[in-house]
Amino acid sequence: MKRFLSFLVIATLLTSSSALAVTKRPTVKALKLLTTIELVDDFSGLITSGKTIIIYGNKGDKSFARALDTSGKELWNIALDEASPSIASAAAVDTSGRIWIAGSTSLQRPTPTASPTISALNPDKIIDVPEIFTADLNAFSLWSIDPTNQGLTQYSMQLDSPILINAIAVDKEGITAVGSAGSVINSDLAGKITKPVFIGTQATNLEAVIRHSDGSLTVTGSSTETLGGKKLAGKTDGVIIKLSKANKIVSVVRSSAPKALRSWNSATPTLLLSGEVSTGTKIESAVTKFSNSYLPIWTYRFPSTGISFVAGSTYAFIQSTGVITQLANWAPKTPQPLLLSFDTKGVITSAYSAPISQKQLLGLYASKDLGLLCITSSADAISIFTLN
Repeated sequence: MKRFLSFLVIATLLTSSSALAVTKRPTVKALKLLTTIELVDDFSGLITSGKTIIIYGNKGDKSFARALDTSGKELWNIALDEASPSIASAAAVDTSGRIWIAGSTSLQRPTPTASPTISALNPDKIIDVPEIFTADLNAFSLWSIDPTNQGLTQYSMQLDSPILINAIAVDKEGITAVGSAGSVINSDLAGKITKPVFIGTQATNLEAVIRHSDGSLTVTGSSTETLGGKKLAGKTDGVIIKLSKANKIVSVVRSSAPKALRSWNSATPTLLLSGEVSTGTKIESAVTKFSNSYLPIWTYRFPSTGISFVAGSTYAFIQSTGVITQLANWAPKTPQPLLLSFDTKGVITSAYSAPISQKQLLGLYASKDLGLLCITSSADAISIFTLN
């Protein structure tokens, strides 16, 4: 009897091991095309308010916001700053559906040239053209748009020098924008902007920001200088910085790969991060889930063009350039958009691809009403894909 029981236990273990060994790898499926938009060379990004899609960007030296329905039909189009040159470079939507766009503008205005009291001789009737100022975009601006009536309000603050805003985050307590020169700028929802804080110098670029419920911030990006006592390890390090409610550095976590160019350019409130890893001619997208103490829980490096985005605690969007062994049927011959889904342990549970005609990733956005939106561009159009 004992022999029989022992045999039964061993057989069960072997069967379980065999079942685990032959766990089926996910098969890559096709993303579903939601809509296309004519190519916008100066497209900056996309967000949604309800079922309305808002794209924002810049045409010449003027910034704009356009609303579309899911068929691509334009609902409205707003010039953000008609009086001055401006750049719109980041956006978010608050819990009421109000749209917030951040960027740079100039608070300077051209002044009329005084008329001379005595007319000079002008036999050729040459018309004097007033000297037009060359305005530096050295003011930070927030534009607030009410999606119900397209009411536009602009809030601005003069800066000592121009900066480029890369990302903003908004919650019920306020707004935080981050950008070049390690800039961190906060505002309340009434548009009261506080004096910028700079984490480092021009050698630090902040590309993503997370607002936490206790008022602290997580900012991520890249740096080639010492921050919080942590020195440069590679050519450029990816950095994760915790800031207190008073915008003081609490901790700095930086990549440690020697001779590498690294950055963390996308981050979610669940601390799922993605960024570029470049060593010599090898380029990869790193996707890592961190704990609340910024310790890696799981991580991947995928061959790619380096561009990547993350959403929620589940999704990463990369421009894949090589085989991924965790997938059953993935060996792209040319760079191709690939959406990956992970479980809590970091196991890849599903994957979706866009056509090879989509040459560039433009974003990944989780919409409450429209679902996950994967934004790409081809030679002649911007495409928005969803899950099947």
